[in-house]
Amino acid sequence: MNLKLPPSWRRVLGDELSESYYRELQAFVRAERRRHTVYPPVKDVFAAFDLTPFKQVRVLLLGQDPYHDEGQSHGLCFSVRHGVKPPPSLANIFKELHDDVGCDIPNHGCLESWAQQGVLMLNTVLTVRAHQAHSHRGRGWEIFTDAVIRKVNEKSDPVVFVLWGRPAQKKSRLIDLNRHALVQAAHPSPLSARRGFFGSKPFSAINRELGQLGHKVIDWRLPNHTELSNER
Repeated sequence: MNLKLPPSWRRVLGDELSESYYRELQAFVRAERRRHTVYPPVKDVFAAFDLTPFKQVRVLLLGQDPYHDEGQSHGLCFSVRHGVKPPPSLANIFKELHDDVGCDIPNHGCLESWAQQGVLMLNTVLTVRAHQAHSHRGRGWEIFTDAVIRKVNEKSDPVVFVLWGRPAQKKSRLIDLNRHALVQAAHPSPLSARRGFFGSKPFSAINRELGQLGHKVIDWRLPNHTELSNER
């Protein structure tokens, strides 16, 4: 399994890669890939780090498991590939995005443009067995992604941390709230969106915090996929 962190992240997380838990985690994932289908593909496991170099992180959006159905997961929390129907949580994100800042709802669910603007789209667990949610929890990914959060917390430039749902909000203990900004809400899943995600206006809140921190705001608009194709 050829799994490599990009250089900007290897400089800050290199020590994690030599820890015994990380070696055991990679051995587990290799064994899983031999016996089962595992998402995302190897080349996409670290896509969030590829698209958002360490120095460019201005926002950290924390998800949970990768999507576990065919073709969905490509290494960014909540995002799916072009041509894949947005899952319910992402559809709810788009509804709130429209209601909050007026963005048109796109005809796809690929959020790479957010990542390219400095939004680190991090799941707490980076792999999953096909069609078995949470199947790679408790195997070591959480230790690794906690280390990611700690390193982002250590950045000299303040960052906006976005925590949706109780599991994500538990990670606030890793964040120095005297230096960084925090945007919290219920999780956008259908089970909880109406209990505190809808109406929370997270996207305008993130940009407001970025402005107060002296950062450039995020352009949340997502061009339709046909427009992207025409630009190539």
